[in-house]
Amino acid sequence: MSDPSTVARLRPKKAFGQNFLVNEGAIATIVSAALASRAARILEIGPGPGVLTERLLVDGRPLWAVDLDPEACDLLRDRFSTQPHFCLLQGDAVRIPLPEGASWSVVGNLPYNAATPILARLLTEGILWDRMVLMFQLEVAQKLMGVPSTKAYGPLSVLTQLCARLTRLMKLGPGSFRPSPKVDSAVVQFVPREDAPSLIERKALLTVLHRSFAHRRKTLANNWQGVLSAEGLISVGLAPAFRAEVIPPSTWLEVTQRLMKRHPEVFPSSCP
Repeated sequence: MSDPSTVARLRPKKAFGQNFLVNEGAIATIVSAALASRAARILEIGPGPGVLTERLLVDGRPLWAVDLDPEACDLLRDRFSTQPHFCLLQGDAVRIPLPEGASWSVVGNLPYNAATPILARLLTEGILWDRMVLMFQLEVAQKLMGVPSTKAYGPLSVLTQLCARLTRLMKLGPGSFRPSPKVDSAVVQFVPREDAPSLIERKALLTVLHRSFAHRRKTLANNWQGVLSAEGLISVGLAPAFRAEVIPPSTWLEVTQRLMKRHPEVFPSSCP
């Protein structure tokens, strides 16, 4: 187990979705996977008391840690400010500006209440990353890896699988954390796909997916009613009588690309 005195110095706060990882085997696996990346820098999200941070710093690469909790930031400064390759950013990982430059190895026990928007940012804002090793609630991890015609499959599955190759490294029970959450968790590794959509295509794709999955039990014709006719759906390769959940990720990208060319009016002004 991780040094309990270190974790005990920081009071977990429900408002920040904090559940600190104390399972030493899990810590070692996450650190090993993150450091296997060739990225020049490390980005740690939600370091909390720094149980991952202390091990990541041993590698010697510049490490930028982002945490919203002022108390956690005070503890991290106290522990690591003397190390020249440690940089701390206090703020919300969903929106705080990140330094530009070389690619990142991204690692973190993500706060449960912000994990999905943090991942969405990493996938859609042009942040360069070579690898990501991230902790999620098990239910979210299952959605990331969901396959067509299953309950877990949805917009998050499609976007993530088009952008990255995913591997579930481990499943963890509540006892691996302090305080113990009421749910299981999972660590997922992301490696970028060479054929990933462009940033413009990703944003357009989200528009298409949110419209198509708006009501899961309804057909595409119903979900697109008033926006695109049945004939319009057919013209871009969508069967109006189908439900969104049966269509694989590669087809969603092809459909989005056709819509961008033939029906740009369906996208907000911020999209093409």
